[in-house]
Amino acid sequence: MRRHDPRFRELTDCFDVFVPDGMPLIWCLNSRGANLKNRVYGPTFMRYCISASPATIRHYLLGGSEECGEKLRKAIYDWNPDARIVGSFHGKCELNGRLEGKFEESVVREINERSPDFIWIGFGTPKQQAWINRHKALIRRGILFSVGFAFDVNAGTKKDAPLWMQRIGMTWFHRMLSEPRRLVTRYLRYNSLFLFYLMRGGLTRLRKVSGRGR
Repeated sequence: MRRHDPRFRELTDCFDVFVPDGMPLIWCLNSRGANLKNRVYGPTFMRYCISASPATIRHYLLGGSEECGEKLRKAIYDWNPDARIVGSFHGKCELNGRLEGKFEESVVREINERSPDFIWIGFGTPKQQAWINRHKALIRRGILFSVGFAFDVNAGTKKDAPLWMQRIGMTWFHRMLSEPRRLVTRYLRYNSLFLFYLMRGGLTRLRKVSGRGR
């Protein structure tokens, strides 16, 4: 998406780190010598991070529905009874990153007042990236984590792909079948573009190698 969509690239230019969250990315990186053992998958990363957090670490939850938020909190306290959730917002985010109504200003004010260490953002792509782009400079403290689907998976409001599908890089296919109206066009388009750029890059490298060998 960053390579093909100038608007999305602009939204995500403020990000400090991109992690390989899909198995196809791991395979591509390992083919170039990265030697990575696994992906950094949003739902798993969020679960491990909060489970391992000492009571001094403060968390803020931003995204999902009210039902999702309630179930997510319960799950978090099941993982870690000492977890500190200092605030949350569960409501709508527009495509431009603005929150609905009065919450646009009040959420940022609350985050700054409660000074969380970790701010978990689960609006889904590209809304969560737009929110971070719009508000990052206004947040005085805390690490912003864009984890998307992690809220619904960890809350149990949506099913994740079985582990065997995750291992063979088919998580996207499971999600596409689960939410066809929202994801079919997006996945078919960007998965095809990913393969196109991957093959084009591979051919370019082969030409360079063969050119040096002459």
